[in-house]
Parts: sequence; structure tokens; C-alpha cells
Amino acid sequence: MKYYLIVGEASGDLHASHLMAALKEEDPQAEFRFFGGDLMAAVGGTMVKHYKELAYMGFIPVLLHLRTIFANMKRCKEDIVAWQPDVLILVDYPGFNLNIAKFIHARTTIPVYYYISPKIWAWKEYRIKNIKRDVDELFSILPFEVEFFEGKHQYPIHYVGNPTVDEVTAFCSSHSETFEDFVQSNGLSSQPVIALLAGSRKQEIKDNLPDMLRAASTFTDYQLVLAGAPGISPEYYKQYVGDAKVKIIFGQTFALLQQATAALVTSGTATLETALFRVPQAVCYHTPIGKVIAFLKRHILNVKYISLVNLIANREVVKELVADTMTVEQVRAELNRILYNKEYRQQMLDGYQYMASRLGEAGAPKHAARKMIDLLNERCRE
Repeated sequence: MKYYLIVGEASGDLHASHLMAALKEEDPQAEFRFFGGDLMAAVGGTMVKHYKELAYMGFIPVLLHLRTIFANMKRCKEDIVAWQPDVLILVDYPGFNLNIAKFIHARTTIPVYYYISPKIWAWKEYRIKNIKRDVDELFSILPFEVEFFEGKHQYPIHYVGNPTVDEVTAFCSSHSETFEDFVQSNGLSSQPVIALLAGSRKQEIKDNLPDMLRAASTFTDYQLVLAGAPGISPEYYKQYVGDAKVKIIFGQTFALLQQATAALVTSGTATLETALFRVPQAVCYHTPIGKVIAFLKRHILNVKYISLVNLIANREVVKELVADTMTVEQVRAELNRILYNKEYRQQMLDGYQYMASRLGEAGAPKHAARKMIDLLNERCRE
């Protein structure tokens, strides 16, 4: 069958590439065409546009590039109609993808599948109307979304497991590096490691890294190692590192987490990755207008937590230091508890175990691919 996929950022490229590989296992004659990235291209098929030409974050960048965004949408719609795939598979990136879904549903008979459902449970819940109208099948990677979509909105979905479980499981099964090998290969000392994961975007790094460093630098029995994000230059980090004693390593986030004793992590998938590596963490997310964001979190956002760890567990497993609570003093106090309070540390590790049990076993891309093909075959029979 012919599969058309659309992603809008690096994480989508990663998840879509694994899904494509799984689809090829189930359907060896699969043909792919996509708006995607290098990882998808490595699986095979035709890349129409690279996601880097689509990804504009924030109000001002989007406003400045409206003409380009609309041109890309137009090109995408025309290309899908011209190629006539058996299915359109959208991966996250709702601002762009829901617009495409609306057009394809209204103008064609091509089924629309959504892999990694939009996080409307946190923000913009009104989008459920668009999803119900324009998306034929929704594939979720977060277990609590089943109750949200099916229980609250009577919209049936497929929970297929979480691909981060697959990625961490695959890494651990193929990497048995010792701590001694890790520190030696990266020019580190023999002290235990505090990992710093300060975000993947420049604004996140600018807002979070300085205070993370100030908080962690007081623990002189430990060495600080910063996970360098893809696409961020060493020079960019240096302006926020200052005189702090920290080593920056790139392309080794999983290797770092495999060896870390504790971590300071900004919100996002990194919190889930850290938990799956069983590294006690504090979630740190500073914003320049902390009190305003804190108000929005309490009164407008639809969720109690911002970290995936707590959302999946549906309770506070890790401390979230967000907006006005993200201060050097509070981060330092939480890090002290993680490092030196054995009971507190074990309680967090037990919480990780519960969270992992809710996620289920590895195999999300395979589960999704098998279900997609079953549904498409059923559609053909009808």
C-alpha cells in the first residue's frame, strides 16, 4: 500500500521512522511519501519537504513566516491528492496537521490516521470537534488519553504503547558501557554524575540552564554533565555556562542517563526518558513571567501536572519546579533530597516502576503498524 506521512519536528521524524520500518515489516511492498526528516528518508521513500522548512515556534516567528507556512500547506494538500495514497498518517504537529486533515477529509476519500495524538487534554480541548470530524483513526502513546478521548468525549482510540519505551529498551539491550568507560571516553572525572537536560530549544536553554547550574554547582562531590541538544552549537551554551564547572557532551543523552546518579530536567519527553532509565530527577521549567504562567497553570490549563512522568502515573512522582517555584534555592533543596535522602529517592524509583507498568511493554510502532494495516485491509474488504 501507499502511505503518506507528515511530521513537523525532530521527535516526529524519529517516531515516524520507526513506524515506517514497522509498516515495511508488515507490508514489504510499502511505498512512502512524506513531509519529514533524515531518519524517515533513511527508511526509504520520497521526501517532499524537510520538516526544518515547516517548524516555526512562537507567535512572532509564525507571523513572520505566514506566507511560507500557507505555501507549504497548499503544496502538501496538492501533493497528497495527486499521489492518492491508501492512507494519510499524521504525526503530532497539530497546528499544521489538523488543517491538512480537514482538507483531505472534505475533498477526498483517503482515510486519515493520526499517530501520536494531539495533546488537547492540556490545551485547546475544542480541537476535539475537528478530530471527530476529520480523523478516521487515532493512535495514542499515552495511556491516560484513553479515558480522555473515550470516557470524556466518546471518541474511540487505539492505545499502542509508548515508543520511548522501545527506544530506551533498545538502547539498554545494545549498550553495556561501564561507568569507568563512559567517563574515560568523555574526559570526565571519577565523581558520580548529575545530568543536566536543559531543553532542546534556545529559549528553554536560556531560561533554565543558568539557574540549574547555580543550584547544582554547590554539590562538589558530584560532576555536572550537560546533554547538548541537536542543532545547538557549543558556542550558544558557553554564553550561559559562564564559570560553572560543567562538561557538555553531544549525541549521548541516553548514555549519560545510563550513568547518572541524579538529573535536572526540563519538561517534555526528557522527563519520561530519565524516568525509564531510573534516574531520580527534579523537573525544572523557568519562564520570564513566572507568576503569569503559574496563574495560567492553575486556572486555564486542564491538567494538574506538566511532566509526562506525573501525568502517566496520575500522581506526583517527581517534583515539578515550574514558573514562580523554579528558583535556585528550591532546585538545590530538591536535588539535596534526591541525592541524600534514601527513603525519598526510593519512593521516586517506586513511582517510576508504577509509571512504567502503566505504559506497558515495548513494541509501540509494531502494534500501531499492525493495527493500521488490519484497519486498511478491513476497509478494502468493505
